[in-house]
Amino acid sequence: MEAERMPFYAKVALIFIGVYAFVYALYIGQTIIVPIVYATLLAILLNPFVNFLINRRVPKIIAISMAVALVFIMIACLVYFVSTQVSMFSDTYPQLKAKTEVTSNEFITWISTHFNIKLTKIKAWIQSTEDLAFSDAGIVVGKTLLNLSGTVVIMMLLPVYLFMILFYKTLLLEFVRKLFRTEHHATVVEVLDRTKGIIHGYLIGLSVEALVIAILNSVGLLILGIDYAIILGITGAILNVIPYIGGVIAIALPMIIAFVTKDSISYPLLVLAVYTLIQFIDNHYIIPRVVASKVKINALVSVVVVLIGGMLWGVPGMFLSIPLTAILKVVFDHIEPLKAWGFLLGNIVPTATKFSFIKTKTL
Repeated sequence: MEAERMPFYAKVALIFIGVYAFVYALYIGQTIIVPIVYATLLAILLNPFVNFLINRRVPKIIAISMAVALVFIMIACLVYFVSTQVSMFSDTYPQLKAKTEVTSNEFITWISTHFNIKLTKIKAWIQSTEDLAFSDAGIVVGKTLLNLSGTVVIMMLLPVYLFMILFYKTLLLEFVRKLFRTEHHATVVEVLDRTKGIIHGYLIGLSVEALVIAILNSVGLLILGIDYAIILGITGAILNVIPYIGGVIAIALPMIIAFVTKDSISYPLLVLAVYTLIQFIDNHYIIPRVVASKVKINALVSVVVVLIGGMLWGVPGMFLSIPLTAILKVVFDHIEPLKAWGFLLGNIVPTATKFSFIKTKTL
């Protein structure tokens, strides 16, 4: 006697419950999961360098230690450079405050004149808004400190995880092999190879993109004569690593500096024009050839997963969302019942569909 099939609504309910449980586990376990994911990506990127050293008869532990030390020396140098340059922004704060007050007073006067609203009412509304904002400031500061503490924990755990993953690489690969039957080993090897290629291509492409954007940003700001052009250019390139959203945030900093340090309103507008041009070059020429060609994820899915990653894990989640989705697509493409989902994530758009949304009239 054939087993009864599970009703469709029961399957959907189970799928939703499973997805909810999985996402909730990712959220509450982010302190452990995020550094492991970062360490895994870096381990895949550093593995050829470690193999190169081992093939030159360098002991395995020393080779791994050298690779880990090299990465964190580079990160430390970048953080030191950025932090020393960011400290220079404190000099512009008094100017920013004074100019903001002057501009806001002029704007309030303009509104009062053109819309026939009393200055006292406008100032009273602004004061009430400020009081409300300050009442929520404690919550914002608390969340910020929590995020910073989480970042510190990740940075402390990352080198440990990275070393261990590189050291136990063969153990982890053998574990993956034992999870699957012999007839599936070829598919597993193909998935692992494609995953390694995606991560290598994405991270290297992202580094090249950041370097090019940093140069373009710095040159553009130097031509305009904006103060702190180099640090602003580098900061913009780092923010641009966050797909689609970081580039928008990166425009605000140089516009603020231009607004504070220059007398004409044309300078912030020129900065906006320069950054818009750079973003156009980045989105239409650099990303398609250097980054997007490696991950093969369409733009709609990219925006959605970046937002989901930000909601789950904050800024680290935004960065990880694209490569993790690309890996997920590779897995879906090799599992027959999930190939439709892999197709949905991909960047191949059919020119036509077999579905017809026009009802045909019957005689």
